[in-house]
Amino acid sequence: QLQLVESGGGLVQAGDSLRLSCAASGRTFSPYSMGWFRRAPGKEREFVAAIRESGETTYYADSVKGRFTVSRGNAKTTVYLQMSSLKPDDTAVYYCVASFSLDSGAYYRAMEYDYWGQGTQVTVSS
Repeated sequence: QLQLVESGGGLVQAGDSLRLSCAASGRTFSPYSMGWFRRAPGKEREFVAAIRESGETTYYADSVKGRFTVSRGNAKTTVYLQMSSLKPDDTAVYYCVASFSLDSGAYYRAMEYDYWGQGTQVTVSS
């Protein structure tokens, strides 16, 4: 089992940057992929970014590619989401996710991730 706790959300202006963090605890001795989803008001939950166990392979949604960067800490128990050039459309609750058996062909599917954090609000004002 893994427990995930996000931090770093807040209110920013369009064009600003923000970094989200997620710390994992529990069964961290086994390799696991981590990532981020988000849910905007009135919209479906959507994939944002993911990073594999080694930290060498990353995946991004087209909507954030070139603006967001996902990375892992040295101990591999923390994942970060560096968000730049933020837009009002990025306003959402961001959820940290983790998987012990991520299918590389299905990284964008919510059902691939067994563990979810409680979410952190990011609000981008225009």
